Amino acid sequence: MVRSRHLGDRSAGRARLPDRLQSFAQPGLERTVSRTDASVVVSPGRVGLDDLAQVLAGAPVVLDPSFWPRVEAASAIVAAAARAEAPVYGINTGFGKLASKRIAADQTARLQHNLIVSHCCGVGLPTPEPIVRLMMALKIVSLGRGASGVRREIIEQLQAMLAKGICPLVPQQGSVGASGDLAPLAHMTAVMIGEGQALVGGSIVPARDALAAVGVAPVALGPKEGLALINGTQFSTAYAISGLLRAHSLVTAAVVTGALSVDAAMASTAPFRPEIQQLRGHSGQIAAGLALTALLEGSDIRMSHLEGDERVQDPYCLRCQPQVAGAAIDLLTEAARTLTIEANAVTDNPLVLVETGEIVSGGNFHAEPVAFAADQIALALSEIGAISERRIATLVDPALNFGLPPFLTPDPGLNSGFMIAEVTAAALYAENKQRAAACSIDSTPTSANQEDHVSMAAHAARRLSDMADNLATILGIELLVAAQGIGLRAPHSTSPALAAVIAALREQVPALGSDRYMADDLAKAAAMVEAGALPAAAMSVLESNPFPILAERGPL
Repeated sequence: MVRSRHLGDRSAGRARLPDRLQSFAQPGLERTVSRTDASVVVSPGRVGLDDLAQVLAGAPVVLDPSFWPRVEAASAIVAAAARAEAPVYGINTGFGKLASKRIAADQTARLQHNLIVSHCCGVGLPTPEPIVRLMMALKIVSLGRGASGVRREIIEQLQAMLAKGICPLVPQQGSVGASGDLAPLAHMTAVMIGEGQALVGGSIVPARDALAAVGVAPVALGPKEGLALINGTQFSTAYAISGLLRAHSLVTAAVVTGALSVDAAMASTAPFRPEIQQLRGHSGQIAAGLALTALLEGSDIRMSHLEGDERVQDPYCLRCQPQVAGAAIDLLTEAARTLTIEANAVTDNPLVLVETGEIVSGGNFHAEPVAFAADQIALALSEIGAISERRIATLVDPALNFGLPPFLTPDPGLNSGFMIAEVTAAALYAENKQRAAACSIDSTPTSANQEDHVSMAAHAARRLSDMADNLATILGIELLVAAQGIGLRAPHSTSPALAAVIAALREQVPALGSDRYMADDLAKAAAMVEAGALPAAAMSVLESNPFPILAERGPL
């Protein structure tokens, strides 16, 4: 198994970590794939988030060879059903509301082809390549369980496309997340059979030409194979997993920016004591409190106001960080459990039960678990942005920041300092607050009311990308503001861990003196947040990693 690449998530204004910090970087995601020749060998039922992060970073995927016998056994059951007279859904019948329509034996191959091209009804912008690659990998995992009845050649076609860099052009919109992600997966499957369009080297080319250019022939679909490929939650799940990994990285960064704000505001570290967190008992809160304590250990700023500080309690945005960040960590941990199970799941219909030889209709294509997980991730992204924005507002307000100049500029009036940076953070948080409304409570009946309750998982998961973009910028603004505030506390200094974070920032963005063009500063700070530079810098001087991790593996 190859190790995850340590990559940032912004293609513009990206900050490169100094060489001394590279080994501490947190794994992230990129919108433009950096390919590696090393493959991830997936064992369905045991695939973990670390494997999937590697796929997002560009690794090819191959199925564990020990799963081929079961794949072939299920395929043989489907082939036998196709030769028989009895109607079997998806093999010799129509689809959805047309399931009662019988299909002649000599038309079953045409049936699968028609299914794919008719379902290519996606609209909107192309799905980013890493998401499409992950969707394809998740489909390999699902088909590899040997309960879908596809031939080995189908899985090998997906593997070849991943290895050769052929990315189907998949429009982002068109799935309601039940009967699977039909339109997105149809666009993926279309490229496999030489239809539709593909992205190759950043250019849009006809699928047949893309396949021919790398020596891959279009595959001909057999009985049930088109249905097996488009029935499933892999589009929604890919977006949700990407959102989960980004959210976890951002929550980790928020613990660092929150610690910086504590010192910038000369706030108390007493609320982070482990006894307080243990008395409540939530694991995320305990972990967040320990991380904040580790980050602030050794701060001269803190020691400077242990006595004679007339303030009794700090605002909630500073004092309640373990409770808020911890709750977000717990939400992400639960979402990770759900999405890891889903990544290893068979979400096709009907299913092939190899042990009994049956082909049975069910409802595993309904993406309600994915929609719920995406809503959880959205809540975490929104609330971490909410409390960060309040810390920014506290630090720029002379009535609240305990002696710092208005808007953290040395010459207020002539200079506006971070006045509008705080407004930008407020605007981005407002967007995220609106996007955080639950998508999973919505449902619109489709397919002549045959598919009368749907999950809306696709757009529940897809919105996470924009929310993560917004949160990265909010945290980047907090990074700039808090570092400026700490600099203004001189001659007192912050902790060694936080000083390392500020030093990394200053390699990218100088402290603010007179007003200057600010947009570049915000972009560089956000890029550092996305690249994992903040926890990386802190860990370069800490004895151990204080940050909570997501370590979910498959359920089997």
